[in-house]
Amino acid sequence: MSKSTQTLLVLGASGDMVSRLLLPAVGQLLDQQSERRLLVVGTGMEELSHDDWLKRVRASFATVDASGPAVEDVLARTSYHRADVTDTDQLRDLIGRCEGTPAIYFALPPAVTARVCTALADLDLPDGIQLALEKPFGVDPQSAEALNAQLADLVSEAQVHRVDHFLGRSTVLNLLGLRFANRIFEPLWNRDHIASVDIVYDEVLGLEGRAGYYDHAGALVDMIQSHLLQVMAVVAMEPPSTLGEADIRGAKAAVLRATRVAQGSPEQSSRRARYTAGEVDGRSLPAYVDEPGVDPTHQTETLAEVTFEIDSWRWAGVPFTLRSGKALGARRREIAITFRPVPHLPVGLTGTAEPTVLRIYLAPDQLSLELTINGEGDPYDLSRTVLGATFGEGRLSAYGEVLEGILDRDPALAVRGDTAVQCWTVVEPVVQAWRDDRVPLEEYPAGTSGPDRWPALSLPAS
Repeated sequence: MSKSTQTLLVLGASGDMVSRLLLPAVGQLLDQQSERRLLVVGTGMEELSHDDWLKRVRASFATVDASGPAVEDVLARTSYHRADVTDTDQLRDLIGRCEGTPAIYFALPPAVTARVCTALADLDLPDGIQLALEKPFGVDPQSAEALNAQLADLVSEAQVHRVDHFLGRSTVLNLLGLRFANRIFEPLWNRDHIASVDIVYDEVLGLEGRAGYYDHAGALVDMIQSHLLQVMAVVAMEPPSTLGEADIRGAKAAVLRATRVAQGSPEQSSRRARYTAGEVDGRSLPAYVDEPGVDPTHQTETLAEVTFEIDSWRWAGVPFTLRSGKALGARRREIAITFRPVPHLPVGLTGTAEPTVLRIYLAPDQLSLELTINGEGDPYDLSRTVLGATFGEGRLSAYGEVLEGILDRDPALAVRGDTAVQCWTVVEPVVQAWRDDRVPLEEYPAGTSGPDRWPALSLPAS
């Protein structure tokens, strides 16, 4: 084979995430970059025959219509091996099956990942090996620090990719391009002009069979502690000098080091709830506590909302509210930036000058700018209008962009070790307050917008 051959060794390859997200990303990447030669080796505790594994890979590739010589080469040479990846000898055998520079993808729970790292410490790892880890990165600041220490004993920080597909290249560059390539926005991107920022990721889907993971994580850890804090960091970061990994990751880290729970009070600045039985898009959902695999004593929330503040010159006093939940009445994935109201309207204008709102939608990536202008008919009467635009689509899906960074040894979009710890530190007061029942666990019927008494976040203009 060509010297350019690389190997993607997937630990936990029999899991749903691999079939649904990672393998389609492999197919898409190879479909577009036919010069790549990639050997895919899967391993897991599940017993799978070669034919069963090959069917999974083919089915995953079919979801993105992947074809071409690089795709056919993977299908001809891929293999699956049942193995205990926490066993040093079995792990040595798996790495021995790799060709070229291997990238190990950990599709594993945090506790198992830590045990794999212990086993890797007893091996002579190939030069240039890349380690890619799925969230969550630990379960608290201490475990995240311990995992970082294990990884640091194995490889350099530049060889570690803590994967966050929310930070796909297109999404990050869309945000950076909007802010830093348009003089109309960046001079206003501060506390003097912005009243609040809401980052919302509401889903209509319920648990969808994920109790094994979700019932131990909940909405706070699943979305806010990881994805949404990372998005917030990109929205709030200072202008980087370059798009290199040191500048981008350093700017994000500075934001997160300055982030605190608003008013220093989880009781006043956080809310949690879980869904009861209801109907979403004509589909009946049981109450969360009645979902298969759920333990009601865990008190797991399915809707979480936390308001943070960023202690910096640019953002002092601006509330950043992060919200995510399941089984809600409408799918909503957006960053809503609400500007401060005008200080004075000329006498004679009628109507209300509502604040300008910039909305940046995620998946698909679009934006809208809600403005107050003179309406039709009476030129003295103010009304609302919306300007819209669609960001150009990236070549690859978010997972495809993440995978490309791993194989190209570019960690710019990966979560840096200190940032992974800081994200846990930011939410730790909320986690503790919820664990101590200092914040009530409320309820909302599936298919609604959440508990009635919660204050409404900035809603799109109708």
